[in-house]
Amino acid sequence: MSANVGGLDRILRIVVGLVLLSLVFVGPQTPWGWLGLVPLLTGFISFCPAYSLIGVNTCSKS
Repeated sequence: MSANVGGLDRILRIVVGLVLLSLVFVGPQTPWGWLGLVPLLTGFISFCPAYSLIGVNTCSKS
């Protein structure tokens, strides 16, 4: 399981995940906000299973 989520992609995933997760506690308080865990976790671990299935890699080449 090698990293396939790069810098900007990782930051956007974490921000979007936090925004979606906040919907559980504030605003409309909808349980759909729990879906925010997916981008949040993939942002933190820098690995997206969907990216590996379709062959996408946003990490910079070193």
